[in-house]
Amino acid sequence: MTENLVLSESVEIVYEKKITPFGTSAKIDAPKKYRGWRAYVIIVKD
Repeated sequence: MTENLVLSESVEIVYEKKITPFGTSAKIDAPKKYRGWRAYVIIVKD
């Protein structure tokens, strides 16, 4: 099933990153200039 993603937000940037281990959890790095901004994380199957 294919669905389109529609964002009604004003988008600043879209980029792809790998999720990396962080202790017993995981993290995604983001540029420092976006610290404190709100973000969406979309997980996709490989």
